[in-house]
Amino acid sequence: MANANVSSVLQLLFLLIILSGNAVDSTSIVKYLPGFEGPLPFELETGFSFQHGVGVGEEEQVQLFYYFIKSERNPEKDPLLLWLSGGPGCSSISGLLYENGPVTVKFEVYNGTLPSLIATTYSWTKISSIIYLDQPVGTGFSYSRTHLASKPSDSGEVKLVHEFLQKWLNKHQEFLSNPFYAGGDSYSGMVLPALVQEISKGNYLCCKPPINLQGYVLGNPVTDIEFDHNHRIPFTHGMALISDELYESMKRICKGEYETVDPSNKECLKLVEEYHKCTDRINYSLVTTPLCEDDPSPDCYDYRYVLTTYWANDESVRRALHINKESKGKWVRCDWDMAYTNDIKSSVPYHMNNSINGYPSLIFSGDHDMYVPSLGTQAWIRSLNYSVTDDWRPWMIGDQIAGYITFFLFILLLLIYFYCCMNSLDLLYFGRYTRTYANNMTFVTIKARGHTPEYKPEESYIMFQRWISGQPL
Repeated sequence: MANANVSSVLQLLFLLIILSGNAVDSTSIVKYLPGFEGPLPFELETGFSFQHGVGVGEEEQVQLFYYFIKSERNPEKDPLLLWLSGGPGCSSISGLLYENGPVTVKFEVYNGTLPSLIATTYSWTKISSIIYLDQPVGTGFSYSRTHLASKPSDSGEVKLVHEFLQKWLNKHQEFLSNPFYAGGDSYSGMVLPALVQEISKGNYLCCKPPINLQGYVLGNPVTDIEFDHNHRIPFTHGMALISDELYESMKRICKGEYETVDPSNKECLKLVEEYHKCTDRINYSLVTTPLCEDDPSPDCYDYRYVLTTYWANDESVRRALHINKESKGKWVRCDWDMAYTNDIKSSVPYHMNNSINGYPSLIFSGDHDMYVPSLGTQAWIRSLNYSVTDDWRPWMIGDQIAGYITFFLFILLLLIYFYCCMNSLDLLYFGRYTRTYANNMTFVTIKARGHTPEYKPEESYIMFQRWISGQPL
């Protein structure tokens, strides 16, 4: 009888341990969001990385906050997409609520109550699972449990995000076999190509579990100042924002170098000053819309960001998202004062390396964005010297032109001899025998769209759906 009682007690304890463990995991599942009517029509998990044993950085002091939404179609087989926002220092909630997520903030005048959320029809989660990650540390709800001796940097973020992915997948092993894509927009264009390279190397050299990397997606990506900023001048001329005379004078006297002008070239400096007088009151994000003030009024596009700030700082929202009290004080959408080291000067070499390793990419560009003009993006793509396999043509939604598209093919015949460099790490990475690598880079413009997918979300969704499914655009 005594043995039976002991056995019963042990069974009860074992059951309690299991239940308590499940209870801990279930705290990150969000079934209701304040401001949204009824239960969420999708599966949402939120959390800080350490909640699942995946703190990152030295001594796991960096606690990155993420929103994870399972694919609404077939999460067991659909692609897994990591989405990084720009800035640096802009919360991934921008992606979730405005660019490609299943809910958005209802645009209405703030009346002191919690802003409302409504469902969207353009969510990329209809066909893929997405991890929206707040990075670098200090962005959104991400924070550090200790004082960081060094400030975040491009190269540092590459390491931390890779580490986060490895540990996240180790805790979510049901997604290990899903095709993985890295994605983002704006400033993530500096970090994400290097991250793709880091994941690829890690899969060969060091890191378990391997990530089933299949390609990457970038929207209006910051890539290289020489390309990005210098092409603002021909962009503004094409948009009739500066005169023919000013443009021709700038071309002749500045010789295409408008961002870092030689101080001795006084005439060019004067022309650049005249250029800024014409363009400084333009909304760089979408040149056809008014420029909003720092405190935007309800008739301004940016007013939705004010509503987001009210929503994310509400205590009921923080409880629903399981935000730690020690996490952050006031949530801000973009921390423009963040101390950050921009130590990747150009991501063009990373695009080339990713091509060598055979990863397809989708580079898309809103053609009314002045921050990263499509002309600059086309220029750095041309610098890769890929062969054009499908020339410039319109792509359609129904019978309407949604934008323009062109395909590039990179082919490399790589000869590596077994008897040479047999013990080299590079040999392990690239392989031992002759290989032919082919990488398709697809460049797409979206007509009348601005800096991020939020300006044309439905067109952006259709573009992504066709590309990720292997369909012709």
